[in-house]
Amino acid sequence: MSTEEALKSQFPQAGLVFSQFRDNHRIGVPAAQLMDILTFLKNVHHFDMLAELTAVDYLEYEGSKDRFGVVYVLVNTQSGERLVLKTHVNDPDPVLPSVYPLWKAADWLEREVFDMFGISFSGHPDLRRILSPDEFTAFPLRKDYPLKGRGERHNFPVLTRSDG
Repeated sequence: MSTEEALKSQFPQAGLVFSQFRDNHRIGVPAAQLMDILTFLKNVHHFDMLAELTAVDYLEYEGSKDRFGVVYVLVNTQSGERLVLKTHVNDPDPVLPSVYPLWKAADWLEREVFDMFGISFSGHPDLRRILSPDEFTAFPLRKDYPLKGRGERHNFPVLTRSDG
């Protein structure tokens, strides 16, 4: 049984949206069903590798109903099958469950999405900024972040290099 058929039979009421481009299989997953579906894919269909976790800001995209899309790229290392799952979250409190309990690779990937987009992952063991300083209050990959920034650097400490 294919992964798509198994998901359709296991989660008939979930509202999954399937698509394919070339050999890239994609599934739209409601946020409420995300952990159940990811757990099923890992434990039953052996998607044992989280290759990527990222986000997309759909602010001002024509026809978009949701603000953020969170994308998970899974790989079954035995068969080589790849699967792309996308779910959506919205402001004012974009939160998804952490997939760290399923794949330890989610640790830094979720921290990066949190740091750049402001999307939180409940249950993450150490959700804090990974690329920006702790005192940075904005999210630079959001579409409403100005290209020249907001003047945040005024409160950053000045670092000088020692001669040597």
